Amino acid sequence: MLTQLAREESTYSSVFRAQSEQASRTEPHWLRQLRENAFERFEQVGFPTVADEEWKYTNVAPIAKTNFAPPTVSSEARLTGENNLARFLLDEAHESQLVFVNGVFQKELSSFDGLPIAPVDLVAGVRAGQDESIVLEHLARYARPDQNGFTALNTALFSSGAFIRIPSGAKIDAPIHLLFISGSVDRATPFASFPRALIIVEKGSEATIIESYASVDESRYLNNAIVEMVVSESARLQHFRVQRESPRAFHVATTKVDVGRNAGYDTTAINLGAALSRHDIGVMMDHEGAECRVDGLYMVDGDQHTDTHSVIDHRQPRCTSHQLYKGILDGKSRAVFNGKVFVRHGAQQTDARQTNKNLLLSNEAHVDTKPQLEIFADDVKCAHGAAIGQLDEDEVFYLESRGINPALARNILTYGFAEEVIEKITIDSIKRELDTAVLHRLHASLIVD
Repeated sequence: MLTQLAREESTYSSVFRAQSEQASRTEPHWLRQLRENAFERFEQVGFPTVADEEWKYTNVAPIAKTNFAPPTVSSEARLTGENNLARFLLDEAHESQLVFVNGVFQKELSSFDGLPIAPVDLVAGVRAGQDESIVLEHLARYARPDQNGFTALNTALFSSGAFIRIPSGAKIDAPIHLLFISGSVDRATPFASFPRALIIVEKGSEATIIESYASVDESRYLNNAIVEMVVSESARLQHFRVQRESPRAFHVATTKVDVGRNAGYDTTAINLGAALSRHDIGVMMDHEGAECRVDGLYMVDGDQHTDTHSVIDHRQPRCTSHQLYKGILDGKSRAVFNGKVFVRHGAQQTDARQTNKNLLLSNEAHVDTKPQLEIFADDVKCAHGAAIGQLDEDEVFYLESRGINPALARNILTYGFAEEVIEKITIDSIKRELDTAVLHRLHASLIVD
């Protein structure tokens, strides 16, 4: 353990020292102190290990052992210069998109013409004193640096980010697309980036956020991302998250959401890429009448490993949470789902449901699923469940009896299993992209000539 911590310190401490020297001239004292405390925490704990209960099924030793360099300016120039971004842009958000290359905001590639608000670079805005009091109030309050080594490291080293504030009563029709693109000139040198976003949806407002991660090549890198969201009283936020990183990448992300009184948060997360991915999502309902819908789909094959940890925390009466996560596994892939629902003392008339279903397409695929309920109130409606299985041979036979060949029959049933989650997505461009991705994974088409 000491050897590992020493390696991590030597890898990141020089970057932190260089960044701190610059920050001392440009950043306010509170942000510098936040970074220093976060890096001190990282030096104390390092990256999680399988000895940690929350990480017992996901071994991040390959991340800890890799000497990740910070992304270079030349790599950003290459990505933008070769115009590799068009395939990742969405028609519905062509005037409401924020583009980040290797974690760094690229204003010249972004467009705000369709928005009544002007998103800003989180770090540049703070340095200029823009909405500093709001950022001070919320930054790192939900995704705390003491959560684990990844949140600590992101808080210490993020150099850019998105800050979006939806003003009270505003209804933003166009979806706001946060596009995080990764890639490298020198594919032999692994690099790390630290995307960050803070989104404040004020009282009575409505918005849709699309958060997507992709790579222009098959670089080996670490994307350590944090997104914090505040959905204020009577506000509504719809959130779509799509992860399609390089097959050699590591993707570790934390999403934290604070849902206000009579507010609603609806999210769908799709995890398809990366050699190893981990997504921690936490929703706190500390106000009466809050609602959330937390759904997702993970689809992995080969040697991929994906891990989803969710925590939905009911702290006040009359709050509702529904969760459905589905997984499709092929090859020697492995998936982890750990979902916790807390119902605190006094959180009466809570309605909480949680379901995890997994479809195994090979005998070597493996899933660990653990839905959990911890209830400390007596007037509640709560349910949870998990299922792991293979395709129903009776259903396959039924399709075959209707003249459909066996391979296509299995593809139709697998596609239908995934489509229940994908159908929730109301953005046509994303839905088409995911339909194509699912069919590509199945090496199939549902159209017969």
